[in-house]
Amino acid sequence: MDPSVLETRLGYRFEDASLLAQALTHRSFGQPNNERLEFLGDSLLNCVIAALLFKRFPKLAEGDLSRLRSNLVKQQSLFEVARAIELSAHLRLGDGERKSGGHRRPSILADSLEAILGAIFLDGGFEAVSAVIGDLYGPIIVAVDPKTLGKDAKTLLQEEMQGRRLPLPVYTVVATHGAAHSQEFEVECSIPKLGIQVLGSGASRRAAEQEAAKLALESARIRSGGRGGRRRPATAESATRQLEPARVSREAPGTSARAAAGTPSPSGAGGRT
Repeated sequence: MDPSVLETRLGYRFEDASLLAQALTHRSFGQPNNERLEFLGDSLLNCVIAALLFKRFPKLAEGDLSRLRSNLVKQQSLFEVARAIELSAHLRLGDGERKSGGHRRPSILADSLEAILGAIFLDGGFEAVSAVIGDLYGPIIVAVDPKTLGKDAKTLLQEEMQGRRLPLPVYTVVATHGAAHSQEFEVECSIPKLGIQVLGSGASRRAAEQEAAKLALESARIRSGGRGGRRRPATAESATRQLEPARVSREAPGTSARAAAGTPSPSGAGGRT
């Protein structure tokens, strides 16, 4: 696929196209691959996310800031961001890896996103990569609730049911699809007292349960009509849904996201589009 499509979604144009090509190259494809760039990008991501959180939550204690950062840079969060920019279509994988579903594997997508951040740093400097991270994570950081981030959907749903003195949700695997090495699970989450019955899917039973729990939690809160003045807390995963409209406006990249997250605009950084 044309790399310029991905560059548009990132809001960054590479001066050295070989850096982007390397960042997209899995070790199964050959050399040079993206493993060293992933190492670099991981450190940069942690640094920039820490700075964004420090500015966004000036009264939050160090331990809470660390918990938020860990949740935002974990594999699942990176996978959601990578999926939002449709990174899988651009990966360079060996035949065996691709046939086994590697382009959908969360670990490969997360690692490749970190590698891209490392490549942007080498191509355009720290301001450039900070701006891209600010664009990608700005909507997420604005939406997160420090009181709930770090708790997965199943935990939040369980707490919601306990708070209403209702029986706990029931999870049932209703179907599996695909070959053994690339199975897709479908899990039903039901809450009979609320008349809720939803399906979630994922590459593992746990992932499918989490997706089903997230949908059930959304349904439960809608049906409660915001009982008790609760507002719906955001998770890093659900907040990535806001990335779709964010990247439509990449022609004037990241102004709103960076303003909200407190990230400075790059000055003279190689290739911001």
